[in-house]
Amino acid sequence: GDAAADLLPAGVLCLARLGLVRYATPRAGELLGRAPAELLGRPLWEAVPWLGGPAGEDHMRAALLSPDPIRFHAGLPGGSGAHAGAPDGSRDGPAAADELWLDVAIHPGPTVLTCTFRPAHRLPEPSDEEAGGDVPEAPSVAPLYRPIALAIALSEAVTARQVSAVVMRELLPAFGGRRLAIYLLQDRRLYLAWENGFPAGFLDPFEGVGLDAELPGVRTLTTGRPLFFDSMERLTAAYPGIALDAERGSRAFLPLIASGRPVGSCILGFDLPRRFSTQERAALTALAGLIAHALEKAQRYESEAALARGLQHALLPRRLSAHPRVETTGRYLPGIQGMEIGGDWYDVVESGDGLALVIGDVQGHGVQAAATMGQLRTAVRAFALGDRPPDEVLAGTNHLLIDLDPGLFASCCYLRLDPASGVARAARAGHLPPLLRRPDGRTEVVDLPGGVVLGVDPRARYPVTEVRLDPGAVLALYTDGLVERPGADIDDGIEGLRAALAEARPPAAGPPLPALADLLTETARRTTDRPDDIALLLASRPGAGSGPRPSRPATGPHPP
Repeated sequence: GDAAADLLPAGVLCLARLGLVRYATPRAGELLGRAPAELLGRPLWEAVPWLGGPAGEDHMRAALLSPDPIRFHAGLPGGSGAHAGAPDGSRDGPAAADELWLDVAIHPGPTVLTCTFRPAHRLPEPSDEEAGGDVPEAPSVAPLYRPIALAIALSEAVTARQVSAVVMRELLPAFGGRRLAIYLLQDRRLYLAWENGFPAGFLDPFEGVGLDAELPGVRTLTTGRPLFFDSMERLTAAYPGIALDAERGSRAFLPLIASGRPVGSCILGFDLPRRFSTQERAALTALAGLIAHALEKAQRYESEAALARGLQHALLPRRLSAHPRVETTGRYLPGIQGMEIGGDWYDVVESGDGLALVIGDVQGHGVQAAATMGQLRTAVRAFALGDRPPDEVLAGTNHLLIDLDPGLFASCCYLRLDPASGVARAARAGHLPPLLRRPDGRTEVVDLPGGVVLGVDPRARYPVTEVRLDPGAVLALYTDGLVERPGADIDDGIEGLRAALAEARPPAAGPPLPALADLLTETARRTTDRPDDIALLLASRPGAGSGPRPSRPATGPHPP
C-alpha cells in the first residue's frame, strides 16, 4: 500500500485526529517543500506553517466534522523557499515557478484524515472563497484548531475523571501548560476533581472552599469572567497573601459554566511568565465552555449511573434458592467503561420439586435497562413458581415484554432441573448456549436449539431440549460480556471460556463452586475498560461421597 502511494503523481499525507502527520509520500514532501522526515510526527500546521492560515484552518475543521471530502486551493508562499520545488527551496524541482498554488483534498476516515496535494496551474477565480490564500507565515492554527479536536475527544468522555484526563492530554500541550486543577461545584462549595503538576499537598487547604472566599478560582466562577495573570507577581498583587505553588510562572483561571449554570473552575499553570494574547484568551475561554458542558454531561451520567446501580443491586437476588442435591452460585460484574449499568441478571427459583436456573440480558444500558430487567426477572420467577414448562415461561415473558413496549429486547436461557435425576429441560431465547463440564472433565457447548429474543415476535416459539447434569458435573450459564471482545469473534470467546472450565478442577476434587466462579471471571475482573456488564451462574450436583452442599448467597455486584 505505501509503495503504491509513493508512485502516485499526487502527494499524500495521512493525519491523525489531532493533526499529527503519520505518513508522507516523497511527492508530498516535494510539493510542500519539506523532506518527509521533517513532516512525520509533527502537527501539519507546525511542519507547514503557511497551511495554517484562516482558509486552511476552516477547511481542516470542516474535514473533521464532514463525512465528505473537502477540497480547496492553497497558495504557496512565493519567495519563501517553501514552495513547490526542491526540498531545499530551490526552483529546480519538477514544479516550476508558475505552479504557486496547490489543489488540496482532505478525505475523512474513521481514525485518520488523508490529504492529497496536486500542483494547480492557474489561480482560483477571484470569487472563490479561497482567493487570497497566499499567506506568508500565518500564525499557528493550534489554539483555534484545538476547540474542534477537544470537542471530539470530550464527546467520548463520560465521567468527570475522563473529562479531566482529556483536558490534560489535549489542551495543556497546545498552550505549553504544565499544571492543571479542575474543581467542581457542589452545595456552594468547590471540590477538587482532578489535579496534575502541583506540589504534593499544596491544594489541600483549598478543598471545599465556599463561594465567599477571596480566591481567583472562586472569583472567576462567581463573576463568570476568566482571569489571566502574566506573572506570579501580578497574581500576588491582585490577591495579597495568596499561597503560591511556584515563584515564577503565569496562571489562567477559567469559569466552567454550562447552560447558564455554574459547574466549577479550571486552573491552568505555566512554568514561565507569559503574555496571554487576545487569540489565546478567546481560545481558552471557548475551551472552558466545552469543558463545562462535558462535565455537566458527566455529572448527569454519574447521577443516572448511581441510580441504576442502586436499582440493579436491589433487583438482583440476594440469595439463591437452595436444594440439598444442587449447589449453585452466581456472579455479577458491572461494566467499567461507558454507562456501566446493563440489564444482565441471573436467578435460581424453586419450581415444583425442582429448581429453575435462569440467566438473561436486556439490550441497552442505564436505568431503563435495569428497570426492564427487574420486570422480566419478576415475571420469570412467577412463571417458575407455578412450575410452568420452559417453553411456556419464555413465551409468557415474551408477551409481557411486548405488552410493556419499553423499546428494548432481551435474551434469556431457562432450565428446569430435576435434582433427583439430574435431567434438565431447557429453552433459550436468543441467548448464548450453556457450557457443560462432565464428571470426567470433558467440557462442551450444549447444543440447545432456541428461538428469537424476547420482545420481538409475539408468535415466537421456544423448543425444549433435555440436558443431563450428572453428579460431579458443572453447568455454566453466562452473558455475552464474559466472552465478547471488540474486534474478536464471539465464538472464540466462548471457546476460551469452555477451555477455562475444562482446565479447572471439579468442585468435588478442587475449589468449591464459588471459587470456580471467581476463577472464570478473574480475567474480566482485572480488565479496566470492560464495556459491558457480566452475569455468570454455575450449578452442580455434588458427586457420590462428597455429600450435599448448600447453595451459597448470590454475589453481586462483584467489585471489578
